[in-house]
Amino acid sequence: MWLKPEEVLLKNALKLWVTQKSSCYFILQRRRGHGEGGGRLTGRLVGALDAVLDSNARVAPFRILLQVPGSQVYSPIACGATLEEITQHWDWLEQNLLHTLSVFDNKDDIASFVKGKVKALIAEETSSRLAEQEDEPEKFREALVKFEARFNFPEAEKLVTYYSCCCWKGRVPRQGWLYLSVHHVCFYSFFLGKEVLEARAQNEFFRAFFRLPRREKLHAVLDCSLWTPFSRCHTAGRMFASDSYICFASKEDGCCKVILPLREVVSIEKMEDTSLLPSPIIISVRSKMAFQFIELRDRDSLVESLLVRLKQVHADHPVRYDTSRDEDVTSPVFYSANMCSDHRFGGLETLSSQNNEEREKETNPRLHPEALVAAFRQSGSQSPDSRLSREQIKISLWNDHFVEYGRTVCMFRTEKIRKLVAMGIPESLRGKLWLLFSDAVTDLAAHPGYYGNLVEESMGKCCLVTEEIERDLHRSLPEHPAFQNETGIAALRRVLTAYAHRNPQIGYCQSMNILTSVLLLYAKEEEAFWLLVAVCERMLPDYFNHRVIGAQVDQSVFEELIKEQLPELAEHMQDLSALASISLSWFLTLFLSIMPLESAVNVVDCFFYDGIKAIFQLGLAVLEANAEDLCRSKDDGQALMVLSRFLDHIKNEDSPGPPVGSHHAFFSDDQEPCPVTDIADLIRDSYEKFGDQSVAQIEHMRRKHRIRVLQGHEDTTKQNVLRVVIPEVSVLPEDLEELYDLFKREHMMSCYWEQPGPLALRHDPSRPYAEQYRIDARQFARLFQLVSPWTCGAHTDILAERTFRLLDDNMDHLIEFKAFVSCLDIMYNGEMNEKIKLLYRLHIPPALTENDRDSQSPLKNPLLSTSRPLVFGKSNGDTIDYQKQLKQMIKDLAKEKDKTEKELPKMSQREFIQFCKTLYSMFHEDPEENDLYQAIATVTTLLLQIGEVGQRGSGSGSCSLEGGDEPLAPAPSPEQDSVFVDTEAGKSPQESQAFPEQAEGDWTVSLEHILASLLTEQSLVNFFEKPLDIKSKLENAKINQYSLKTCEMSRQLQPELKLSSP
Repeated sequence: MWLKPEEVLLKNALKLWVTQKSSCYFILQRRRGHGEGGGRLTGRLVGALDAVLDSNARVAPFRILLQVPGSQVYSPIACGATLEEITQHWDWLEQNLLHTLSVFDNKDDIASFVKGKVKALIAEETSSRLAEQEDEPEKFREALVKFEARFNFPEAEKLVTYYSCCCWKGRVPRQGWLYLSVHHVCFYSFFLGKEVLEARAQNEFFRAFFRLPRREKLHAVLDCSLWTPFSRCHTAGRMFASDSYICFASKEDGCCKVILPLREVVSIEKMEDTSLLPSPIIISVRSKMAFQFIELRDRDSLVESLLVRLKQVHADHPVRYDTSRDEDVTSPVFYSANMCSDHRFGGLETLSSQNNEEREKETNPRLHPEALVAAFRQSGSQSPDSRLSREQIKISLWNDHFVEYGRTVCMFRTEKIRKLVAMGIPESLRGKLWLLFSDAVTDLAAHPGYYGNLVEESMGKCCLVTEEIERDLHRSLPEHPAFQNETGIAALRRVLTAYAHRNPQIGYCQSMNILTSVLLLYAKEEEAFWLLVAVCERMLPDYFNHRVIGAQVDQSVFEELIKEQLPELAEHMQDLSALASISLSWFLTLFLSIMPLESAVNVVDCFFYDGIKAIFQLGLAVLEANAEDLCRSKDDGQALMVLSRFLDHIKNEDSPGPPVGSHHAFFSDDQEPCPVTDIADLIRDSYEKFGDQSVAQIEHMRRKHRIRVLQGHEDTTKQNVLRVVIPEVSVLPEDLEELYDLFKREHMMSCYWEQPGPLALRHDPSRPYAEQYRIDARQFARLFQLVSPWTCGAHTDILAERTFRLLDDNMDHLIEFKAFVSCLDIMYNGEMNEKIKLLYRLHIPPALTENDRDSQSPLKNPLLSTSRPLVFGKSNGDTIDYQKQLKQMIKDLAKEKDKTEKELPKMSQREFIQFCKTLYSMFHEDPEENDLYQAIATVTTLLLQIGEVGQRGSGSGSCSLEGGDEPLAPAPSPEQDSVFVDTEAGKSPQESQAFPEQAEGDWTVSLEHILASLLTEQSLVNFFEKPLDIKSKLENAKINQYSLKTCEMSRQLQPELKLSSP
């Protein structure tokens, strides 16, 4: 890559670079430590420096310098990642420039000519308009190349800009590069040589491809070959090793896939290394199968790590053996030897003996011991011999397949088994194969008794979830006899309630009842529970919640697939959101709610084997079959009718049971009949025409559309919050929007910058919009410091704590946005009496507590002068007599008190002291600071006199100030206007008499006293009524929010660093 020439000194750089080639004007150098096999110490240090410090996106290992003879200044003009790349640049220089430089007499002319030529080459190669607009196009071009290589986005995804930055993960910063493209924000970092982003993407693909639990962490991905006995050769592919699984996927899509739970593994052994079998290992499983892998890189370390995890898995979940039977392994029995005997089942019918059924009933007397379809078997319209014949043919095909490919969860999964699934799984095998394909059988074996305990814990409890479940129980397959009976209803109730108890974040959502009903038809009750767990938590993530995010993401993916696969239909129906709305139930219920049951179960078969890909391709096949009618439809209602009639007339000719009535179609009897479509033909067409979408492609589209869906939800939430809050506050809508962004950003920063705690999950989408995002006391304190107009210096944090306690009505240590804004609205836009009332409430319980942070303040228990006069000297020698004002004020307060709807508790002396301290802190650095201090001293003296009058009145039953004029103390000098008197300053006992501790509760003032006293001073009135600008605060908050958080994190880390240092 050609570089813009910049002058460098080689005196110190020679230690980092080694010269490979040189000529009169050019030098080709290699980075020390690059390409050295053993490497000396210097080379290793340089290599380590390049790997760890990503200060300049890793220095290229090769470069070409322009040298001017006789000068120590050189200019880099090209760099390369490989020797071949840099050699091409060197050859070009020799062929096109070197022979022409000899004609120049001046050395400076040579340097100028070469630099100009290189710049021309850069400009010629820069085709991107974005790069042309950059100040440094060659750096942007280099970043563009790295962006395309690292993230593998489509060519249409253009890079907009990039930044060097740090990404915080927990307490560890990771240096890297942030790339902003048209639709994505990407971060790439090297941390001790490991590509964090690529590892995360690979983890997500691994879990999606093999449909494993989200907790699974990928440890190794290795190229290898697996011996496949059905093809009698080794199949090239990749091995994936995680916490609890060893998986294999062939390089040819669909050729072979194997999932080996470590619970099933008996041994992992190394074989002798030969030329025919390089680096082989043998993995033996309990079903008496062995898997041979060859061509494994770092075999020894791989086997060692696998054995460590194998030992850990067996220690966490001890294997339970069943030696009560010794059946022939060639019989059509699926089994896993680490499972209980009541989980072993046969090819034609369940092989549990009567004793096992009785034992199961004794263990869990409430649980139904068999699949409901066996207990409520119906006779179909076909003859029994015909039904048996069709089922027997399918069973025979499956048995042949089991003999050759395996019969447990460790079976070889090939294109052949996909074809068998597309034909429809026999009823006697359906539930068990669902368990194997979803790997729910592993969860079932790993948690014996778990479901029974959940049932015992959850039954009999009443809550909103159980009410919703009860409401939907009789709506679940009401046409099937199994759910016209209390046996089926009770089993459905137990499974749904147990799952809601297991996963309260999901609880219960509509459509779960339909899916669970079908699971109960073909699987035992406990098996149906674990199948539901697999579907909700692995196979359809984020589908079953209040916002159905997962389903909406897949709707967006489905729209994109329609545009790609059915362009004519997409062109005719320009707004595909209507089709997305119609097809939402297809994804939520796997076609069970809109297709006859005997046909829909074949769709569920494909779903358990191929995942969501089966639903996508079947949806496309349905739209293609109705494309002409949809193009002729005039509105969304007609399109809905077309699809509903088609789906309602999909039949299953191979079903052994009778057709189950369907109530999903939207058409009247006078319409012409709709042609019947066989489900097997529809599924076959979906695989042939639309089965080319890979899991990687679907996951890529899901990630892309998930960002848009989540952003749409956040925008909707924001608008709804603003709509609720705007009528209740006086803050302008645009300022309210900025406040919402600050509030939400504070929540998000704590999620990513702090260690998760018990209150980490503060975003609850099930709550009302205005209460979805909540913050704790520390987050509120930061926001208070940023946007509150009541800044009190060091006292600000204390005031923020009290404000938080006041707003935390339900005492859950969290407040929502509405409460936060309502408080700010009073501070900025409230009238004086509202502001004083808020300040008053901040200095009485619950805002002010006995253990307040300000408890060590010297003003907590001060000695107050309670005999201050009501005559004050002014600086010009005049005096103001407040005695008459005080008498009239008390009479007015008595009248106002009768009008008050709800009287606030009176303020004690200790609380009043804290109130005064807050006022003093608020006036600091105000332009009218001196006048405000004088005014608050006057008001404080008034209030002290009022409190003393009330104290004496409560003791004597009369008010001296009301009865007549009381002699006043001599007026002090202007210098003696302090409210708080120090008894150690030479005062007499009479002058410095303090309130005894037991009398503090008797000295009180009310809100009306304080408000009336403050109104006597115009400077205080002006202070509380002056207009405040929130916009400047918001602008500063947006700039300083991150820096404030960074400073706090630094303060927290300093003690830890001191402790960790030697």
